[in-house]
Amino acid sequence: MAEDTSIFIGASRKPDDSYQRAEELLLRYGNRHGLITGATGTGKTVSLQVLAEGFSNAGVPVFCADIKGDLSGIAMMGEAKDFLVKRAEQVKLDPYRFQEFPVIFWDLFGEQGHPIRATISEMGPLLMSRLMNLTEAQEGVMNIAFRIADEEGLLLLDLKDLQSLLANIAERADELSARYGNVTKPSVGAIQRTLLVLESQGAANFFGEPALRIADLMRTTRDGRGAVSVLAADKLMMNPRLYATFLLWLMSELFEELPEVGDLDQPKLVFFFDEAHLLFEDAPKVLVDRVEQVVRLIRSKGVGVYFVTQNPLDIPEKVLAQLGNRVQHALRAYTPREQQAVRTAAETFRPNPDFDCATAITQLATGEALVSMLEDKGVPAMVQRTLIRPPSSRLGPITPDERRKIIAESPVAGQYDQVVDRESAFEMLQKKAKDAQEAEAQAQQQNSGGSRWTIPGFDDVLGSGNRRSSNRQTVAEAAIKSVVRSVGSSVGRAIVRGILGSLARGR
Repeated sequence: MAEDTSIFIGASRKPDDSYQRAEELLLRYGNRHGLITGATGTGKTVSLQVLAEGFSNAGVPVFCADIKGDLSGIAMMGEAKDFLVKRAEQVKLDPYRFQEFPVIFWDLFGEQGHPIRATISEMGPLLMSRLMNLTEAQEGVMNIAFRIADEEGLLLLDLKDLQSLLANIAERADELSARYGNVTKPSVGAIQRTLLVLESQGAANFFGEPALRIADLMRTTRDGRGAVSVLAADKLMMNPRLYATFLLWLMSELFEELPEVGDLDQPKLVFFFDEAHLLFEDAPKVLVDRVEQVVRLIRSKGVGVYFVTQNPLDIPEKVLAQLGNRVQHALRAYTPREQQAVRTAAETFRPNPDFDCATAITQLATGEALVSMLEDKGVPAMVQRTLIRPPSSRLGPITPDERRKIIAESPVAGQYDQVVDRESAFEMLQKKAKDAQEAEAQAQQQNSGGSRWTIPGFDDVLGSGNRRSSNRQTVAEAAIKSVVRSVGSSVGRAIVRGILGSLARGR
């Protein structure tokens, strides 16, 4: 049975299918990351639920996405159903206690949980380009936009801030091309059209303030259990690129904000990345390289990242090599790619002489998995054919009424409900444009000489209010160019950005 230093996962079986031993995840290696894989319907969600329960009971906060709604049951007390009780007996889980866990529900759309928001500036140019699927030329313009915003002190909080900045860049295209390289109006226009598509898909709900505070994902209860943050992702999965970009942003925020702590007795936070293949599909190499770098380095921040996906081939090899704790459910092997996936999964385990790993993967029953956790000195244990223990919380979704009650009683209730729209790039650029227009009107009035008298044929010399008397720069033109050079000069300093282009906040 699991002690305070480990999480009980299930029981391994001998070749004759009799009980062998308890399989556990050592908490001191919980930050060495992990992988849960398997075909649809083989038990991945239950394995995730069991691990989340174990981490929570150990006092480790958990963040996970609920793709189908099933994971929401972790918030309610489990029930003694026959097949669960039988499984508990098979893995020698005695006593089999039922529990409800401290859950905070989140939702990017604010419908099934507390709203989650991030600012455009926090997202950074790399992740925004990934979210919008921009071309290389368009990504270059996006980088220039963030550079200008940083240098000129323009806060990019929501979509309208970015839209107004892009409009400003289009007007200044010639000037900016001389400073930063080719900035074309067609590229800017293409980005603006993509922003409209994002807005229509509901992404506008995600960008803005109040932005999510990482501390709210790292809460513990008075009795010492870690809070389980569950992201409602059923609707979010209609826009998989937004889902993947959001989770990648969250991972990068954790990396940027948390201090170095080295190896602890247990993680400070465990992050489950469900449908992990979405993160890497069609991702540019620079992004994959940076994800690999974050996964490798975030371990020393006390954060464990667990990828959940159907196929181990979904994870790039460099990332796969960082994942020490592994739960492999059944895979089908009908197509050549599926057969390759089975071989790849089998080769990543430390072999067990009692069975052929590749054959076993195709024969595993629902709720059964090949398990290999890190043991003493961080060495992978020999792979074992394991029955996963039944969860202590409810198996299946909660009702809408139960969800509303939990949301109302949440420790963050009311903190994120109301949108805050403070002065940012949209308002600042509007104000600058208005000031420039007023300066131009004042200059035209001064050029008219303050008199209605004119001399026929001499308008070109004296000026009629509509014409200029010389080639010298008008006061209005000087004011406009001054505005262009010094927008936000009072805070005009470059903002330091982190490894994924998001803000590296001072700590």
